[in-house]
Amino acid sequence: MKHVKLVWQRGLAFDAYTPGKDEPLPLDGEEKFGGRGYGYHAKPLMLVSLAGCTGMDVASLIKKMRVDENVTDFTVNVDANMTDEHPKYYDKVHVTYTFKGKNLDRAKLTKAVNLSRERYCGVYKMFRSFAEVTHEIIFEEE
Repeated sequence: MKHVKLVWQRGLAFDAYTPGKDEPLPLDGEEKFGGRGYGYHAKPLMLVSLAGCTGMDVASLIKKMRVDENVTDFTVNVDANMTDEHPKYYDKVHVTYTFKGKNLDRAKLTKAVNLSRERYCGVYKMFRSFAEVTHEIIFEEE
């Protein structure tokens, strides 16, 4: 079982501690609700988790597939729509994978993305339980 700890710093500010890390991740509420710019907002960190999970999967897979050497840049962008009613949550999420490089093996890069989305990334699976999740892959040849 994983464990995280949240320590109140005052106002809406907290320090979050995650397994294996001694340094805290600062969290704070939005300024319009009394936050003071102390740290990150909780909901966007969910999108960071999605991007990080699938991005790390893809990076690992393209190395195993031996196509990473042709990739000079790889980014994952996540755009999400927040509902208007409380409790507000992300109901639509779009993930964009962008690969730049020379002689990109589009088939293998696409396979790596699909393996992450469908088999390996647990955060992707969690998001699909409450949001419509779409994706696209962009290849930019140098």
